[in-house]
Amino acid sequence: MQLDQLKRRKFITLLSGAAVAWPFAAQTQQPERMRRIGVLMNRAEDDPEGQARLAAFQQALQQLGWSDGRNVRIDIRWHENDAERARRYAQELVALAPDILLADGTVSSTALQHITRTLPIVFAAVPDPVGAGFVDSLSRPGGNITGFMNFEYGFSGKWLELLKQITPQVTRAAVIRDPTNSSGTAQFGVIQAVAPALGVEVTPIGVDDIGVIERAVAAFARSANGGLIVTASAGASAVTRDLIITLAARHKLPAVYWDRYMVTAGGLVSYGPANVDMYRRAAGYVDRILKGEKPADLPVQAPTKYALVVNLKTAKALRLEIPSSVLARADEVID
Repeated sequence: MQLDQLKRRKFITLLSGAAVAWPFAAQTQQPERMRRIGVLMNRAEDDPEGQARLAAFQQALQQLGWSDGRNVRIDIRWHENDAERARRYAQELVALAPDILLADGTVSSTALQHITRTLPIVFAAVPDPVGAGFVDSLSRPGGNITGFMNFEYGFSGKWLELLKQITPQVTRAAVIRDPTNSSGTAQFGVIQAVAPALGVEVTPIGVDDIGVIERAVAAFARSANGGLIVTASAGASAVTRDLIITLAARHKLPAVYWDRYMVTAGGLVSYGPANVDMYRRAAGYVDRILKGEKPADLPVQAPTKYALVVNLKTAKALRLEIPSSVLARADEVID
């Protein structure tokens, strides 16, 4: 009998200890820390390409364990490729004291780096981060910013080569670019350098004013054997993109664009990096930095995927037959 009583007393003591320990453990368990990410996008909020890039970034973050509203808050601003608006929104985002910033394109990266040299920044879709002064070198960025470039400037010459392949009779090319963007000037320079070997005369057209674009393209189209090249610094806003596509159709000008979304919107041909994939990869860098790594130690990465896209419906409207050699290389053909 005494043995049973001892057992009961021991059991009650253990139970009492557990009752005390459970609330103590609950009190000491800390909630997961909420992190903050600022995102500066260079398109309008309703732009399909911008939304696709942002969705890819957020989806990849979630796969890495970062859920918006649970352990991370994402603040987004859209500046429509307007440098002044980008600077204003950059100030707003930095004032929110985020843990890290994501910069969409050169204009966004410039605006954010002008405001802060301490907060970590990951950029995507920047053609020349060294030339733009964002990083010391691709392998060793050296500061508070790193990310993903969409191509080197030498890639720009491929657009003129492609234009010549699809329309061998072209002897004149209008190059649409943003003259206020360093990458726009540099891309035109590369195209200008390869033009003589291809027997093409090139003319720059700026996108800083819609009226200027309309008048310049109309004047260019008055002479025969012309074509268009739309560089990566142009057409970032939906208004400019749609205008360029409309003008190319109106004046029956074959045009080569830098990104797929301009061809799905009605353009003729594009050749360039898979930008949406770049934003998935950017989420990986954001994850690593939030876990303690530094931008200075993460090398700038080049694209791993390029895509040639052809719109046969647009080709038919232009009464243009795309060479079989180009179609055979195409990653996507839109009927």
